[in-house]
Amino acid sequence: MTRKLSLSLFVFLFMFTLVACGSQEEDKSEGRVVTHAMGETAIEGTPTRVVTLYQGATDVAIALGVTPVGAVESWVQKPVYEYLRDDLQGVKNVGLETQPNLEEIAKLNPDLIIASELRHSEIYDQLSEIAPTVTHETVYKFKDTVELMGEAMNRQDEADQLLTDWDNRVADFKEKMQVKLGDSWPIEASVLNFRADHARIYVTGFAGDVLQELGFIRSEYQQQEADKGTVVVSLTDKEGIPSMNADVFFIFMSDDDQVKQTYNEWTNHALWNNLDAVKADQVYIIDEVAWNMAGGYLSADIMLDQLYEHFKLEE
Repeated sequence: MTRKLSLSLFVFLFMFTLVACGSQEEDKSEGRVVTHAMGETAIEGTPTRVVTLYQGATDVAIALGVTPVGAVESWVQKPVYEYLRDDLQGVKNVGLETQPNLEEIAKLNPDLIIASELRHSEIYDQLSEIAPTVTHETVYKFKDTVELMGEAMNRQDEADQLLTDWDNRVADFKEKMQVKLGDSWPIEASVLNFRADHARIYVTGFAGDVLQELGFIRSEYQQQEADKGTVVVSLTDKEGIPSMNADVFFIFMSDDDQVKQTYNEWTNHALWNNLDAVKADQVYIIDEVAWNMAGGYLSADIMLDQLYEHFKLEE
């Protein structure tokens, strides 16, 4: 009799433990509180009607296997970047990243909005009245966006896999660059942009941060600027050309006649021809969408594809 009671008690406790564990997993799926740049947001279940309000968030949604019901317009190649066009067919345009259309967002009846403190702090309360809203502090830290959206959309496993895949690619690239360049690695890199009336050095930002993760380094001057929190250095005078100096240049610019004229004027200057990357023939014109405009996981992958190609590395 005592043995039967002990066995029954054991079975009961075992089943109770299973139910409790299952309830905890179910609770995580049914409701959770996500901490983000502008506070905490309670989210129920797995959102299926997601609106993305910055470029990197739209990119990451697709990377995580979610097609948003609404997304902001792209900066160039409007209304949608070419690399995302097939995935975003039929997705509602909800306005500009800097000025999303609240009425159109509300009409979509979203169950989650992905926003940015940088762009949307002034309308955060209005967005939160429409649907649970989470924010990243900026728009270009794609790995943070993956983590935030993975948690908010209840797709943590998919997010973890994306980041693992990225880390593996980064390690492979760094190893092959070390083999290729030997003692010359790491090398200094500059990301440059020409505008109609000036030139820019992207010290940090999306491309700068990715290059640093891949093992590239900054010049002493650019590292000092990065340490001060500088994202972009604007150069209005050609006398500033020496501050661009590095072992390799990655240059992007728009397809505009005035921009091309500025580029030609600056790159035909004597100071330009004295730069290390120019003398070593290590100047590359790059894709402005992948390297600057998109700011997401998929665009980082495209950027890395192009770096493998530039340095003639096999993956």
